[in-house]
Amino acid sequence: MAEFITWFFNVCVYILQVIGGSPGEFGFGYYLANILIFVVLQPLLILFFFILWRREKAKNKKFTQAMSND
Repeated sequence: MAEFITWFFNVCVYILQVIGGSPGEFGFGYYLANILIFVVLQPLLILFFFILWRREKAKNKKFTQAMSND
């Protein structure tokens, strides 16, 4: 299990390095890549999944009410 965790960590670091690149080349820089992922992307995904969850919960409530009225 420890080998998998180490491997997964190294893959994540590599992905950040690829996204970040070096500031003079193609990439944004490692720090900006972290900001984009953890300050922008992650909260947006959390909000997106929260909205999806609330919609499904509302649909389920309507369905349950319709079934109980029959």
